[in-house]
Amino acid sequence: MFFVKIKQKGENMTITIREKLEKREEQYLSEFATKSALSKGRKLPEEQSEFRTDFQRDRDRILHSKAFRRLKHKTQVFLSPFDDHFRTRLTHTLEVSQIARTISRSLDLNEDLTEAIALGHDLGHTPFGHCGEGVLDELLPGGFHHNLQSVRVVEVLEHLNLCQETIDGIKTHTWGYEPTTLEGKAVQLADKIAYINHDIEDSIRAGVISESDLPKDCIDFFSSNQSKRLNKMISEIVYNSQGKADVAMSEEGWAYTTKLRKWMFENVYIDSPAKLEENKARNVIRELFFLYKNMLKDVCPEDKAERIVTDYISGMTDRYAIERFKRNFIPEGFQNGTKDDYLFRLANLEMK
Repeated sequence: MFFVKIKQKGENMTITIREKLEKREEQYLSEFATKSALSKGRKLPEEQSEFRTDFQRDRDRILHSKAFRRLKHKTQVFLSPFDDHFRTRLTHTLEVSQIARTISRSLDLNEDLTEAIALGHDLGHTPFGHCGEGVLDELLPGGFHHNLQSVRVVEVLEHLNLCQETIDGIKTHTWGYEPTTLEGKAVQLADKIAYINHDIEDSIRAGVISESDLPKDCIDFFSSNQSKRLNKMISEIVYNSQGKADVAMSEEGWAYTTKLRKWMFENVYIDSPAKLEENKARNVIRELFFLYKNMLKDVCPEDKAERIVTDYISGMTDRYAIERFKRNFIPEGFQNGTKDDYLFRLANLEMK
């Protein structure tokens, strides 16, 4: 085991790098921050790392998970966009992480815990964004919610054995839940700030809205420039939360943020050109659900089959769900030989 020497209260001490990092947290983080050394721990006890704190290990486990990699091909707002500059669920997650870390760093909170929560908050999201979530919510008895599915991913499907604080933050990143840590509150706010701003940019790029359409009072308060608008929203949180046992935006800032969010729902998220393909996407999810459920009818009880199918479909990327639908519901012509036979026939003609 690797040890480092430090001096504390005039005495030389030999400790691990992890212990050094934990002491640094105790020394420099806010009294309201969540200290990794005081974590409530994991469901299954583990030997601690020599080099990393528990929250750093959580972040790394999420980053290396299969569910995290699949986020790159899951819809944010625009279904399976061909333009590489539109956000996906992965780029959304990275933007949430960046904003949440900025908030945490400014308030001397635990940036490692914040990053772990942010990177894991959407692991359970369905293909085709919230329309996919809506279909599974209708079909699964008891309903489906992506935040609870994200917890299921890390606890059951990938067995990441994360700390309780990380799991709590993932579960409570959506409205209607109250995070138990300030780091969780930072992610909850960062999630909203991120999607409001990047969805505005994507919607303008797609021609769904124009900058002049945005509510004038909101733009006067935040700015029409995306970078300045993001900075203003973050500032409204940091200045309002300094030295407090809470992370919250100022009352005025929150009023304009919620107004802008409501405007986006009315003009982009619901019944806009961005949603024209959603009925097709819903049909893909619905047909796959009943197909796979029927496949399992002789294998396990109906309630277990529905749970298994939900786990399977919710983990799919957009393109994989479409490929499975095509494979099972779209007839293919009879194929004889390789698809590239004509290429070689042309080569033979040229060589004669």
